[in-house]
Amino acid sequence: MKRKIFFSFFVFSVILNLKSTAQNSKPKQYQIQKLNNEANIDGNLTDNVWKKLPVATGFTQFEPGFNIPATVDIKTDVKLFYNDKGIYISAILYDEPSLVMKQITQRDDFGQTDFFRVVINPNNDAQNDTEFIVFSSGTQADALSSPSLGRDFGWNAVWESAVKHTDRGWQLEMMIQYRSLRFPKNKIQTWGIQFRRFFRRERSEYAWNPIDPTKGYSGIYHGELIGVKDLEPPLRLNLFPFTTAIGNLEGDKTTTDFKLGMDLKYGITDNITLDATLIPDFSQARFDNVVLNLGPFEQTFAEQRQFFKEGIELFNKGDLFFSRRVGNAPIGKVELNENEVETNRPDKVDLINATKISGRLKNGLGIGVFNAITEKTNTTVLDTISDTSRQVSVEPLTNYNIVVVDKQFNRNSSVTLINTNTTRQGNFRDANVTGALFDLRTKANTYRVSGEAKMSYLNLDNDTQTGFRTNLRIGKIFGNYRYSLEHDYADDQYDINDLGLIFRNNFNNLTGRFSYEIFEPTDKLQTYNVSFRANYRRLAQPSTYTGLRLDVDFFATNLNLDSFGLNLDYNPGKQFDYFEPRIDGQFFITENFLGLGGFISTNYNRIFAIDIRANANTFIEENRDSFSYRFNIEPRVRFNDYFFMVYEFNFNNRLNDRGFATFFESQPVFGERDRKIIENSLRANYNFNSYNGLSLQLRHYWDTVLYDDLMYELNPNGRISINENLPKTALDNSPDVNFNTWNVDLNYVWQFAPGSFLTVLYRQQLFQNNDRATLNYTNTLSDLFEQNFQHTLSVRLQYFIDVNDFKNSVFNQ
Repeated sequence: MKRKIFFSFFVFSVILNLKSTAQNSKPKQYQIQKLNNEANIDGNLTDNVWKKLPVATGFTQFEPGFNIPATVDIKTDVKLFYNDKGIYISAILYDEPSLVMKQITQRDDFGQTDFFRVVINPNNDAQNDTEFIVFSSGTQADALSSPSLGRDFGWNAVWESAVKHTDRGWQLEMMIQYRSLRFPKNKIQTWGIQFRRFFRRERSEYAWNPIDPTKGYSGIYHGELIGVKDLEPPLRLNLFPFTTAIGNLEGDKTTTDFKLGMDLKYGITDNITLDATLIPDFSQARFDNVVLNLGPFEQTFAEQRQFFKEGIELFNKGDLFFSRRVGNAPIGKVELNENEVETNRPDKVDLINATKISGRLKNGLGIGVFNAITEKTNTTVLDTISDTSRQVSVEPLTNYNIVVVDKQFNRNSSVTLINTNTTRQGNFRDANVTGALFDLRTKANTYRVSGEAKMSYLNLDNDTQTGFRTNLRIGKIFGNYRYSLEHDYADDQYDINDLGLIFRNNFNNLTGRFSYEIFEPTDKLQTYNVSFRANYRRLAQPSTYTGLRLDVDFFATNLNLDSFGLNLDYNPGKQFDYFEPRIDGQFFITENFLGLGGFISTNYNRIFAIDIRANANTFIEENRDSFSYRFNIEPRVRFNDYFFMVYEFNFNNRLNDRGFATFFESQPVFGERDRKIIENSLRANYNFNSYNGLSLQLRHYWDTVLYDDLMYELNPNGRISINENLPKTALDNSPDVNFNTWNVDLNYVWQFAPGSFLTVLYRQQLFQNNDRATLNYTNTLSDLFEQNFQHTLSVRLQYFIDVNDFKNSVFNQ
């Protein structure tokens, strides 16, 4: 009864707040003027055009304190004007010169640097911001930002900026061409505008129009840019032609390649943009951090191809798009005849082309269309007796497509419809997934209700398969105390893995969260938060209990900007794992998992800083003495503003761990094993200036798994027992593993003109995987270096062409 009363009260509160209006004060306004003049973007502020313009000033702090006015010695004065080319911005950022932090980094890398941020929203809808950031070092960053997806720094625009340091602090000039903005063709317009300034030394941030950090997305606190009129959107056609030369050396085998291609951006309408890679080249994507995977789910990696990282915020709605599916390893299986083996199976599929059309209209309607085509891919099957071979298709010509429509309203809410489709030629499987989403927040930004309903449809060789998933979450999103309740359901037929990513289906989970955080410093702490999470899990089919997990997390930063935290994980009672056995209907029981961990992270502003993390866990279970611990240390040194280095050592030891080992006579075989992981990595950057730098990444990962001599069988009751008749040596293949990878990436980048880059990348790789798990670290490393190194050198030249500039230069001659 009490729960019903509480739930009714909660729903009533949400409905009441939906009808309320935000209590924000009237936003500040800046009256911008249109001038026929230009400013020389050099940071000097000596152009006469700046002298008589109004000043935007009066910044207030919103982190770590709240509503604290900036003092005279750190005030910020901003001026703006516009002409037919773009918007010009100048800022004087008062400060003690010796206190300004200005580590030199490359684009979008914040480092240990002060910065000034301009946020522009031509639709003034509080939800679709374009951010332009200038660091005190002169480096640029930019991003697209929205409340549902956060900041997308994968988006890159081409604009101008310059910084100069003075005896009163630092100052800057910016010129943002209209090609970087999407705005309607209206005679008179009011844009959302915000200026923010960040002081790295104390991690404090100030805003021109005050921001309340206790509630709401920051976009609702923008000021207004008035006076924008008679603005003609330009022809938005940008070309990025490139050429790449590649050389590979492995052992005594050398190969070379030369590629020409082009990417383009075209403004179809004022607010809709086409992005296309006409002749793709992703040869300079870095190595993935591969690890040994003993679990039942696939190993995945972050996207590293620029085209798939940039401007995909609409396509990420509903988590139905995992871009690594496009061009991933081929899915086809090969039926081998007697004496046949598969050789040289490709690990990726080549992309023919890809396009994105996306944008948002003035009424808040967002439209996105993504399409990519990958080519047919074969593998070679060799007959070991006759020494003849045949080609087998393992991936046909394939088309990947996404269509999304997203309607925003109320300055903080949205509803979305999205469809993804994968169509393969021939008898390979096809897939179609549709999702309907909503995200509703009260006007006062106090409560949130969000939900999803998704359906997957597979067209298989001999059958079809339809699956469903739903999600509903309600919660309080303002103030010190916050809470939420979430229900997540997927049946055992739900499958989005042709173009999306889901590790498992068949669940019916309920999750509750509660947290407390502060928004103003105390006498000892700048910030802290503590959270509690309870996750109750069941299978969807059949409806049966699988487990309960309880988490407690604490995070804090003291006044010296050193951070620390603790976490406790506990799974009380029996937990039923239906995925570890790799056979439908069977399960593996564990009991009372207990994990405890913590970390210390010293202030990165210091020349030397260090991160230390440690955790340990065990099972409080009869006849089991499993124990594991992990230790991570990560020292970092900023030798000067140009040279920065981070070393990371990770040691993970799991004693008497238990899990799936292999199959024997079609039945899962379990084992008790010791697993030891040692990982060393080094990352170093030397930047000559903001447009010219070297970066190095080196990584060695070593993982050994050594099983006991006797294997275990999985019983129908979910317990395992030693099989005296099954020694490890009787298995078809040894389950022991000695896994090694060695990667080196050395990269040089020179931005020689706006949007134009010369990139030189050298890569070195070694890989070894065998069953010699008793070898020690030294001998294993020695064996690894006896393998043939794979060396790759690629040189890429990309040039940026704005067709408007090209036309102007031609007709003005």
